[in-house]
Amino acid sequence: MSAADHGADRSLGQLVASATAEMSALVHDEIALAKAELRQDAKRAGIGSAAFVVAGALALFALPVLSFAAAYGIHNLGIGLAWSFLIVGGAFLVLAGLLALIAIAKIKKIKKPEKSINSARETAAVLQKAKPHPRLETMDHPVLESVTRSSV
Repeated sequence: MSAADHGADRSLGQLVASATAEMSALVHDEIALAKAELRQDAKRAGIGSAAFVVAGALALFALPVLSFAAAYGIHNLGIGLAWSFLIVGGAFLVLAGLLALIAIAKIKKIKKPEKSINSARETAAVLQKAKPHPRLETMDHPVLESVTRSSV
């Protein structure tokens, strides 16, 4: 017996249950696909955000403390104290700028979940083309006509 013959023997309730189960599985699969794509982009966003945080921490906390030590170290080499502080401050700003560029590069790699969007569009297109079965008019079908009439 072929699959088409087996489908003809199924009741309306079985067909509705089967369609509901298949629709539910489709929705679950699309959600899983979206989660997988978003998880990958969230990881990239996390790395980019962490780089921004590290750049900010270097600029705000490490810069004053380490610049004093480095500036006095450079001053001991014979350069004036003011020039020593300018050299150290500039080096920390260059380092913070490099980390910001790394962060920007990571964040630019974040993409839309293209597979999920395409899959949802395909599903919507299929569902829009699906047409419900025409309902029988009570006048066209004598059994339905007798059922819908009240005996009272």
